[in-house]
Amino acid sequence: METVHISVLLKESIEGLNLKAGSLVLDGTFGGGGHSMAICERVKDVKIIALDQDADALSRGREKFKSIDCDISFNHKNFRDMDKVGVKEESLDGILLDLGLSSDQLENSLRGFSFQKNEPLLMTMKENPSKEVLTAEDVVNTWSEANLADIIYGYGEERYARRIAKGIVDSRQQKEIKTTFDLVEIIKASVPGSYRNGRIHPATKTFQAIRIAVNDELNTLELGLRKGFDLLKKDGRFAVITFHSLEDRIVKKFFRGVVDLGEGRLVYKKPLTATPEELKENPRARSAKLRVLEKII
Repeated sequence: METVHISVLLKESIEGLNLKAGSLVLDGTFGGGGHSMAICERVKDVKIIALDQDADALSRGREKFKSIDCDISFNHKNFRDMDKVGVKEESLDGILLDLGLSSDQLENSLRGFSFQKNEPLLMTMKENPSKEVLTAEDVVNTWSEANLADIIYGYGEERYARRIAKGIVDSRQQKEIKTTFDLVEIIKASVPGSYRNGRIHPATKTFQAIRIAVNDELNTLELGLRKGFDLLKKDGRFAVITFHSLEDRIVKKFFRGVVDLGEGRLVYKKPLTATPEELKENPRARSAKLRVLEKII
């Protein structure tokens, strides 16, 4: 069953890009296609280059856009490879990156992104991964306790990282950790009761950390930002929606560096966040932040 995906900060990100008729836009994280669809509907004669490393997302996108009068091309690539889809330097009017997982990836991927579904412990964006592809199962069953603690704390900002890492290592000595629920139960058993029954699910930060490690997400973001800025033309804009502080710090640092060099300006002095109305409709937007940079040289 296809899940209805609600794009986060949709109105704000499209307005932030400030696209004109005939613009060339790169949607580096096509996902559910909500942002691309909104751009098609609002910008006359726009041309969109859509990228996603999830082939399933692109297949759904092709079906969705069949009946839409929109000049859009679909590319099975991670946005770190946006310079490999035939785009010339200084040719793009806008770039959009929405770094959140789509609802379909969370609900229907069968790859273990959600701690609320019992699925194989993969967490990789690659479909049907070969043995050479790193998966979450590899991480929890083979990485050292110290390495596990480092990524859970560093990428998840999880204060009980050492306890959870020890719980993982102790558990795998009894039996291999194969599914998301296997890992969830280990995490629950490793943290205090007050944390287990807290406001957010106790597995949230650990799942985030392992997913980041498996997909090399932070290095990918840094590379994508550098390449994207080179592909923007003068007055072009770069909009990025982040969902946790590690991503946001990287975007903030890069954008400020560009501004300090006199090569860009911040469209919004502070990041935009979801309105109360949007949060009612889409609680997943609670941690989203939008930053927009304009190239001025």
